[in-house]
Amino acid sequence: MPTAYVLLNSDLGSDVSIIAEIKEKLVNEDVKFDVRGVYGVYDIVLKLTSDDAEKLRALITNKIRKISRVQSTLTMIVIEEQENL
Repeated sequence: MPTAYVLLNSDLGSDVSIIAEIKEKLVNEDVKFDVRGVYGVYDIVLKLTSDDAEKLRALITNKIRKISRVQSTLTMIVIEEQENL
């Protein structure tokens, strides 16, 4: 099942509102997701899972990356062929 991890950098102090906005944007989409605020180089970690890899790419590009207080993202897509090794 296609899975992506998205690491987000946000404006200072905006992580709570970004997490709420991500939840709002993804709640009606046909994806499973988990979003958490984290300490470290990145501010937020988002895990997305869907039956459709193209849907994941579209959501990340058209919804997540366009949130105004998101400064940058790093997306890692899981290599499905290696999941059962």
